[in-house]
Amino acid sequence: MFKDGAPAGESPDDVAARADRVIAQLRAVQGDVLVFGHGHFLRALGARWIELPILSASRLLLSTASISVLGFEHGPRDPAIRLWNDVHHLEVS
Repeated sequence: MFKDGAPAGESPDDVAARADRVIAQLRAVQGDVLVFGHGHFLRALGARWIELPILSASRLLLSTASISVLGFEHGPRDPAIRLWNDVHHLEVS
């Protein structure tokens, strides 16, 4: 998906553009926003959030039902991944 796209589906550039549109919508909202979706797209969203090329999404692994938090380090011009692929809430004690 991140390198060659999906057969008869979106190209990597299409996925990047879709992620960029979602990011623009998220940044227009005041306050926190909850986003959930398919793991591959969320990986693309994470990569594009920190302004990496879509191919870098292949390095951001996500487990089922994991929690990730996107945010900023010093303000809206400095996007950061605050938490990625946290599954501690799934552990049984």
